[in-house]
Amino acid sequence: MKKLMIAFIACCFCTFSLLAQVKMPQPSTTQTIKQDFGMGNIELTYSRPNIKGRKVFGDLVPYGKLWRTGANGATKLFFNDAVEIGGKKIDTGTYVLYAIPNKGSWEIILNKGVTNWGTDGYKESEDIVRFTVSPMKMKTKVETFTMQFADIKAATCALHIMWDKTAVSIPIATNINDRLRAQIEKALQGDKKPYWQAAQFYNEYDNNKAKALEMCDGAIKANDKAFWIWLYKAKLQNDLGDKAGAMASSMKSMELAKEAKNDDYVKMNEELQKKLK
Repeated sequence: MKKLMIAFIACCFCTFSLLAQVKMPQPSTTQTIKQDFGMGNIELTYSRPNIKGRKVFGDLVPYGKLWRTGANGATKLFFNDAVEIGGKKIDTGTYVLYAIPNKGSWEIILNKGVTNWGTDGYKESEDIVRFTVSPMKMKTKVETFTMQFADIKAATCALHIMWDKTAVSIPIATNINDRLRAQIEKALQGDKKPYWQAAQFYNEYDNNKAKALEMCDGAIKANDKAFWIWLYKAKLQNDLGDKAGAMASSMKSMELAKEAKNDDYVKMNEELQKKLK
């Protein structure tokens, strides 16, 4: 009897061990996205349910009720640099992204409840910001719930939410101009002056093309073979109404680009010169 009992226990243990080794695919997979943005980055972690033939908004995801914006644990956003969302400055740190979908509008919520499981544990008092966005109708159905960063520029981007035939866009912004200006101005006081970076800053961020042109001249003086800077100067001169100067700078850029056997810059100069004639 004792031997039978030992054999039975051993059999049960083996069966349990075999079962414990079976790993099934998750019905709602987890995705983490890290996006460089401004002078920092944003990290998004969320779970991705599938439609599986169900009606999504207004049924699976009820209208007018708090939604975890995905499946399983609450969707999280981490910022390692300050951003602005919904008209409010958001400090660095991790936040939970909730939504309240409705037919004509969605309420977007950033909340402090990072330990929440879905909506369990949600407290309105922990909301950081609430704002409204308008949903858009898509022509193509998205089977798997999808979030992604799009329209990424130096100081603005958007977080897109897409499922079924509904899409929502959440604008995100960051203030980099003041910090960039401080860095540029400080560096220009040093021995090794960043003329090329300064030219790009004053043109593309500060909208000061005259100052950018001055910085271009400094960059060319430091490296007169830099065909890419000559072309940049030509474009600035054209923007400032100096077509003759732009043509001369573009011709110089093309000459140097040919010497360097850089066909891309030769072509770009040809295209600019056609516009200048």
